[in-house]
Amino acid sequence: MNYTLHHLQIFLEVVRQQSVTKAAEEMHMTQPALSIQLKNFQNHFEIPLTEKIGKRLQITDFGYTIAELAENVIQEADAIRYKTAEYNGLFAGKLKISSASTGKYVIPFFLSPFLDIHPGIDLELDVSNKNTVLQHLKNNEVDFALVSVLPDDMEVNEEILLENKLYLVGDKPDLDGDRPLIYREEGSATGIAMNKYFGNEKERKKLKLTSNEAVKQAVIAGLGYSILPIIGIKNEISNGQLHIIDAKGLPMVTNWRIIWLKKKKLAPISKAFLQYIRGKKYEIIQNEFSWYLNFMNES
Repeated sequence: MNYTLHHLQIFLEVVRQQSVTKAAEEMHMTQPALSIQLKNFQNHFEIPLTEKIGKRLQITDFGYTIAELAENVIQEADAIRYKTAEYNGLFAGKLKISSASTGKYVIPFFLSPFLDIHPGIDLELDVSNKNTVLQHLKNNEVDFALVSVLPDDMEVNEEILLENKLYLVGDKPDLDGDRPLIYREEGSATGIAMNKYFGNEKERKKLKLTSNEAVKQAVIAGLGYSILPIIGIKNEISNGQLHIIDAKGLPMVTNWRIIWLKKKKLAPISKAFLQYIRGKKYEIIQNEFSWYLNFMNES
């Protein structure tokens, strides 16, 4: 057999995503290229790894068995690489973080200088909706999660990074009584903020979208109004595509925070990252978020 680690990684991603298309996106490959590699991997086995039922891709029992073994092989290969790096004097390993969607405007600035100091560390950063992020944490699939609202069904430790302010925004500076309110899906931090502020208001029509980016674009297009974190709409405010609407009781204030399970025994890399954040976060905030601090002071 002459399949490679890359073949194993591709097959594992297909198993995780249950989709060739989604796996190709995650692997930054075209779908045809990934399909060819998947077929080449399948050719090493007489028993099918996958099967098509209608339009859905299904992993066979044999496929799941191979995926489990492949995961072990890749972990061992990573261990060899990290151990080699350690012998070369590098702090090495993998750091896994899951971030709520708007956290993508925050967490990279806390990670970049840390990874520059420790080039032997691999980063696995997943950006998803809040419910998915918390599920990753609950399943112990990640070291840390970045959220703006603490979960109420898990015991966690936290390290606060940055204040988060949410404002009512529209494509014009005034509120039009006929336009609908645009919500995120249930459970998202911005969805919770909208429900808290507007309550059970029934006079306005409501739209529901599945990401802050989709909500932002809908507001820009004039479809309605929404409550959004100011950190994610800097450019749109600057160029006049979005306007903050003066509204009683706003902004709402939460905090972006790194959280981890209380019962989790942190690996050396996780401990090093926490130590770095605690020592450098105020410097990072001053250097990278001065526009944000100034905006909050003016509001």
